[in-house]
Amino acid sequence: MSQHDGTISTDRKKERLFPCGVILPDQPPESGGPLSEVCALVQAADAEVVGEGMIQTRFRPNPATLFGKGKVEEIADEAKRVGADAIVVDNDLTPAQGRNLEKIWEKRVIDRSELILDIFSRRAQTQQARLQVELAQNIYLMPRLRRMWTHLERMEGAVGTRGPGETQLETDRRLLNKRVTDLKRELATIERRKQREVKARHGEFVIGLVGYTNAGKSTLLNYLTGSSEFAADMPFATLDTRTRRWVLPDKRVVLLSDTVGFLQRLPHHLVASFHATLEETLHADLLLHVVDASNPDAAHQMHAVDEVLEDVSPHLKPDIVVFNKIDSVGDRLELAVLTERLAGQNVGVVHLSSKSGEGVDSLVEAVTSRLDERSGVVDVFSEPGDGRTVAAVRSMGALLEEEVADDGSMRIRIRLSPGALGVLKRQVGEGARIETAEV
Repeated sequence: MSQHDGTISTDRKKERLFPCGVILPDQPPESGGPLSEVCALVQAADAEVVGEGMIQTRFRPNPATLFGKGKVEEIADEAKRVGADAIVVDNDLTPAQGRNLEKIWEKRVIDRSELILDIFSRRAQTQQARLQVELAQNIYLMPRLRRMWTHLERMEGAVGTRGPGETQLETDRRLLNKRVTDLKRELATIERRKQREVKARHGEFVIGLVGYTNAGKSTLLNYLTGSSEFAADMPFATLDTRTRRWVLPDKRVVLLSDTVGFLQRLPHHLVASFHATLEETLHADLLLHVVDASNPDAAHQMHAVDEVLEDVSPHLKPDIVVFNKIDSVGDRLELAVLTERLAGQNVGVVHLSSKSGEGVDSLVEAVTSRLDERSGVVDVFSEPGDGRTVAAVRSMGALLEEEVADDGSMRIRIRLSPGALGVLKRQVGEGARIETAEV
């Protein structure tokens, strides 16, 4: 588009999407309105929401079109009136529903899974994330290939209809199946490598961050570790697991891992595709569930995260629930109600703001306490002048006592995890001695 100064703008025009959806009986409400989350996803996909959107409440979806006949016509008229390029449906559509709606509406139809996959494809940075997204996209696409060939207007089995279209469709299916097999093989290799990396860190205490998308996990990671990972107020700002060193006030070092955010009605095939990424979570020594306490839908979001964790591993439960963004909470009574819901669940609770730092000391105290529960206290005796052992001991755990004998030998008392104790035994000098301390 020409500008007044004579230059030409190369900015791509944003696609205009009209949102709609069906509310089913088991669907949790959204405080911002029935279509608030899908509108945020549209913006995260760098598209523009047009129109007010349309919602229909049904006891069960229409097998042919999801919506009732009258609502389908209303949506068609409204999408045309607002000049939408495509229509986004805040539900997962069957292949037949997608084909039927595109034929009636005469516009491209994007369902919830397809929209999420588009965002994932934009955010994937590492080879692993790109492979996982491609696998999820191909699994989504396989039952929908025929929809891509509807322009050929062929009817399977009819006289005179076996031609290039059907041949190409069969070819595409074979190629897609082969690609899915290859992707699964590549991801299995990456997952085995991830498992080896996790096992290699057996001497270090690993803390996993999980939570609903946009709960503030990356901001918390940055605050605690002093790193500068990308953090943005948008869904799925993080796709790749990022692990950083966090030095506690007592000088103990733990590893903090940030994972992909979760979402209500997150497609199961997407969770399956990202299993290697979630492997970090499975092997964490301590799991922190970060919750956006300022979001009116916090309770539903917490439930959605629990469901995804259940999908990944039935025994995976958070150790500490971190209610984040408390500086933006309008009604502290609602926060108290959320906290009360966790009573009797044997889970720690912390209120903080990863933006201002308010309450972070409480998190440090909670993490340190859990670390102490899983740590032992030992005395390390070193020979005079054995600086290597002294340096190793001081860097390995929480220093409790230190005394120097007249001959220059030392006794250092530290608290450290079982894994760190194994590493320490391999690093101390030959003349050093390690004994369990009497405490």
